[in-house]
Amino acid sequence: MNISSELAFFCSIVKMGSLMAVARELNLTPPSVSRRLAQLEERLGVRLLNRTTRRLSLTAEGEVYFNHAQRILGEIEELERVISSSREAPRGQLRVNAPLGFGRSYIGPAISHFNRKYPDVVIQLHLTDRPVALPDDATDISIRFGDIPDSRLIAKKIAVNRRLLCASPAYLRTAGCPANPQELSRHQCIVLRQNESAYGNWRLIRGKQTETVKVQGKLSTNDGEVALNWALDGHGILMRAEWDVAKYLRSGRLEQILPDYETPSADVYAVYMERLNLSARVAYFVDYLREYFSQHVDRPTENSFNW
Repeated sequence: MNISSELAFFCSIVKMGSLMAVARELNLTPPSVSRRLAQLEERLGVRLLNRTTRRLSLTAEGEVYFNHAQRILGEIEELERVISSSREAPRGQLRVNAPLGFGRSYIGPAISHFNRKYPDVVIQLHLTDRPVALPDDATDISIRFGDIPDSRLIAKKIAVNRRLLCASPAYLRTAGCPANPQELSRHQCIVLRQNESAYGNWRLIRGKQTETVKVQGKLSTNDGEVALNWALDGHGILMRAEWDVAKYLRSGRLEQILPDYETPSADVYAVYMERLNLSARVAYFVDYLREYFSQHVDRPTENSFNW
């Protein structure tokens, strides 16, 4: 007998007030009901019911067991109701945090599409220049880049994010094209001040070798779109997400630099607390973000997108 069956069995006895009535309800013989009750009391090591020929009454331990059993059975029933309906249609409030520029350019439009499809979900989008530390009373889902160090959080990858080095042809004609990472330190570099990453430290990887270069330049910002426009205007070298520069690489307004080198992973994750793992609105939203990015992220070539 599993624990929920034991709890339900005991609650039936208390509510019906008779072993005979429980036997009729469960289609059992009265002796089998008595044995089942005795086995329960033996397992717990306490007497739950005072039994006479005319009536049953709860012992002090039996009253505690009955009250807790009712509460637990109610919670189980509610859990099953939530789970059984979780895939019908998401509803309720969902609070989302995302980085400023990325949230404005991508998460905001994704939410617009999501809301048309699931109008019963009320979404609050909060854009910040630093990621929110979970748990946070004002945030259900946090959109983040790169590795998620906290193992207590659930992190679902919603998009691959490859960063590229690029600059305008005009800048490269004037300043020349760096042949290796160390030459970047002699160039004008447009630096993004974002999140907790070390300011102006660019890491480049080729094979098993990683090189860290301290770059500098006359222009820096915490807004990716501003930095991209500066690169297009010929002010220096920029490290930017592939999907932000794809159309400019195709058109020739930007040229990729050091294509044999990769940057550290900056994949995009939807991060939330484990307690929300069974939430329908969270599950639907995360799935929708993955679908949205797979269809709307731009790449320089068709085969450069891999999950």
